[in-house]
Amino acid sequence: MRILGLTGSIGMGKSVAAQMLRRDRIPVFDSDANVHVLTRPNGAAIPAVAQAFPGTVTGGVLDRNALGRLVFSDPAALRRLEAILHPMVRRAREAFVRRARRRRCPLVVFDVPLLFETRGERHCDAVLVVSAPAFLQRQRVLARPNMTAAKFAGILRRQVPDATKRHRADFVVPSSLGKRTTLIAIRHVVRMLGQ
Repeated sequence: MRILGLTGSIGMGKSVAAQMLRRDRIPVFDSDANVHVLTRPNGAAIPAVAQAFPGTVTGGVLDRNALGRLVFSDPAALRRLEAILHPMVRRAREAFVRRARRRRCPLVVFDVPLLFETRGERHCDAVLVVSAPAFLQRQRVLARPNMTAAKFAGILRRQVPDATKRHRADFVVPSSLGKRTTLIAIRHVVRMLGQ
């Protein structure tokens, strides 16, 4: 079984690429979705988050905005949160891989926004980066609810630059030329990996 890491900076189209892979029946482990499961009301991470960040959890429900204000302005707080969540996500990813191996899947995908930032590429046979021009990225991100230019700039500061991701990737798929072009490029990568 081969493991393809799927990543891309915010607003680059990584989630759309992941949906395309799923539609082609390739198992995808979505690390962000897993974090949401862990931090949903009474999720497995809630007790540890409540202890590490007093006032962010009430009645088993995480106030994501309050937690975000704490961790995005304080690198030490962000590392504390990551120390809680990353091991839990890793265990869920390992269970996903075991299930895929039992089903003899020839290819699985790790959908990880911060793949290079967390050195997750070490666990992959190849890495696919989804990319688009900066003006389109900005347009997409600022169209999101509750997004501001300052928040977008803060997110970009924490991410490996797109040019660096493209340089380090095994495959780069454009998301600016229409969904059909993106799908064709993704299917080409899958064929190259022997799916």
